[in-house]
Amino acid sequence: MRVGVAGAGIIGLAVARRLSELVPDAAITIFEKEDDVALHQTGRNSGVVHAGIYYPPGSLKAKLCRRGVELLRAYCDAKQIPVDECGKLVVALDESELERLRELERRAEANGVPGMRWLVGDELREIEPHAAGIAGLHSPTTAITDYRAVAHAFADDVRAAGGDIHLGSPVRSIVPNGSTVRVNGDVELDLLVICAGLQGDRLARGAGDEIEPKIVPFRGEYYRLRPERESLVRGLLYPVPDPQYPFLGVHFTRRVRGGVDVGPNAVLAFAREGYRRRDVRLRDLGEALGSRGFRALARKNWRMGLRELHGSFSKTAYAAEAARYVPGVTADDLVPAPAGVRAQALDPDGSLVDDFRIHRLGPVTAVRNAPSPGATSSMAIAEHIAAVALADL
Repeated sequence: MRVGVAGAGIIGLAVARRLSELVPDAAITIFEKEDDVALHQTGRNSGVVHAGIYYPPGSLKAKLCRRGVELLRAYCDAKQIPVDECGKLVVALDESELERLRELERRAEANGVPGMRWLVGDELREIEPHAAGIAGLHSPTTAITDYRAVAHAFADDVRAAGGDIHLGSPVRSIVPNGSTVRVNGDVELDLLVICAGLQGDRLARGAGDEIEPKIVPFRGEYYRLRPERESLVRGLLYPVPDPQYPFLGVHFTRRVRGGVDVGPNAVLAFAREGYRRRDVRLRDLGEALGSRGFRALARKNWRMGLRELHGSFSKTAYAAEAARYVPGVTADDLVPAPAGVRAQALDPDGSLVDDFRIHRLGPVTAVRNAPSPGATSSMAIAEHIAAVALADL
């Protein structure tokens, strides 16, 4: 069997690795437009190994997260990739957030997240002495790791199984032809899996898939605590999600290689790989602004958008948002950190596509949405995608 995977991020690499396990004699080729693996969302994410607190019980996201945690932890142990079980504290700042925090507790219990504790007063301060809040939900098993290292280990596994990773090789065309598919005009495959992240909707449409959901890129801008101020946060400190708003808001994330990140915010990126404000690509910007989903999202959330934009241009405003959760933080405590771009799939009504979406188109399987906890769930997602892709073959 001739198998292709478009994209060498953590999902694409995990899928190729899984397919090599299931079909040992397959000739597997990964097409990656960059000169290394894991340079976009995989290499620029928070590094959090999520425990499964947030996701609706019974959803694909919840199931794959819990399965993915087990697989990832075992894999990192075997490959000696560091995992730090530093724990996560979700804090309610006032009584208006308590019911939403209780809902997270109910979801975590239903999803089988171990060790969850409801904390108040001194109990909360024992976990995060400098945190604000009247109550907290503590997940002691939430951890951090190095997903770029995981991705490189996946790539090594693919090569060891006889697979090829073609770097600097973008997928320019996909032409299904009955039971086979032709890539870039001269590569004929029995199976192609599209795991292209920020470019995933374009490749899927090129293979004959429907237009929606479209990808709209949102840049997440981070600061990092100065080394002498890292003691303000022991682990991961998060706000209670507000269902009225599409993004989580500023939070604190300890990194497995050192440092504490503060953020991210969420602002429209003017290029799909626009990690800096000055990065502009007219095609990308035109598609985003012309998207029905983005226009609907903007109409519903323009106030939040202005607040996020203010924080993007004002370090003082950004620090003030962070200080709601750690009152000692000031603008002087923050130094710039690398930004990331989130491939946010939007439905035409402006709602964020929150669960995994995988479309099968004959010999082509397109991953249209693999949101957080995509990296955590990568090995479980690979099991699921491989089962979809190989069905009836």
